[in-house]
Amino acid sequence: MPLILIAGYPSSGKTYRSQQLVEYFKQKVISSDDPKVKRLTIQHIDDQSVGLSRDVYAAAKPEKDARATFSSAIKRHLNRDTIVIADGMNYIKGFRYQLYCEAKAVQTPNCVVHVGTPVEKCRDLNNAALEAGTGGYEPELFDNLVFRFEEPNGMSRWDAPLFTLPHDDPEPPSDAIWEAMVGSDGKAKVVRPNAATVLKPASEQNYLYELDKATSDVVGAISVWLQDHAGEGGGDVTIPNAEQAVTLPTTAPSLPQLQRLRRQFIGLNRQHSLSKSRICDLFIDYLNDSFQR
Repeated sequence: MPLILIAGYPSSGKTYRSQQLVEYFKQKVISSDDPKVKRLTIQHIDDQSVGLSRDVYAAAKPEKDARATFSSAIKRHLNRDTIVIADGMNYIKGFRYQLYCEAKAVQTPNCVVHVGTPVEKCRDLNNAALEAGTGGYEPELFDNLVFRFEEPNGMSRWDAPLFTLPHDDPEPPSDAIWEAMVGSDGKAKVVRPNAATVLKPASEQNYLYELDKATSDVVGAISVWLQDHAGEGGGDVTIPNAEQAVTLPTTAPSLPQLQRLRRQFIGLNRQHSLSKSRICDLFIDYLNDSFQR
C-alpha cells in the first residue's frame, strides 16, 4: 500500500495534517464493504515515534543517523496492506528520492503532500511552541532548516503526484489522495519495479568502479561543454553511448554542484545492481530532474 510523504517547513503543521489524513483513511477503511480495503491498516511515522529529538538536526552526523532511523522505520512497514504516512522533515530532495526508490522496490505507489505554510507563519507557530514549552526548534536551527528546505517539485517523478496544501485550507485533499493511492475500486495500485529500484546482490564485476567511472565521465563531458560554451544559457549536452542528452538549466551548474549531485546519485545506487549500460542513462535522468527545480 502507498507511502505518503509529508513535507514542509519546520512548525508548518505537518503532524496536524498527518493526523487529519490518518482519521480520514481510518474512516474510509471502516466504512468500506470491500474486503481488500477492510484489511488495510494505517501507520503514522514521525520523529517522536522512532525516538528522535529535534536536536538531531543541529549537526550533520546525528542528522544523517536520524534519517537512517526514520528510513528504516518506513521500510519495516511498507507492505501491501499498510498505508504509511511518513511525517518527518523530508526536506532533502535526495532523501525523498531514496524513499521513492524504497516504495517502488516493493511495488507500491507513493506521493508527496506539501504543507505550504508561509515561513513567517511557521516562525510564529514555532516561537509560540517554544514559549509554551510544547515543542519548537531553537531560532538558529529553525532558520537553518528553512534555508535547507528543498521544495517538492511535481515535475520530478519522486515528488509526483504532488499535493500542495495551503495553510488556510481547513482540510487536506484527502479524497484526491485516496483516489490516487488506493483508488475508488479498492484495488491495490501496483507499481512495477525497475533496475534502479530493485535491491539485489551486485552481480557485475567492478560494479562500484563502473558506477564511479560512468558518472565521472558524464560530469566531465558537461564540464568540457560548459568550457566550450562559456556564457551561454542552457543547452543540450550529448553524452557518448547514452540514449538521451543532459539538458542544462539557464544558469549553468558549477562543478561543485555537479559533483554534489554525482555523490548523491552514487550514494543512492551503490547497493543496487544496475547494468553498466543503464548507469549513464539513469544518472542523466537524475541530473535532468534535478535541473528542473
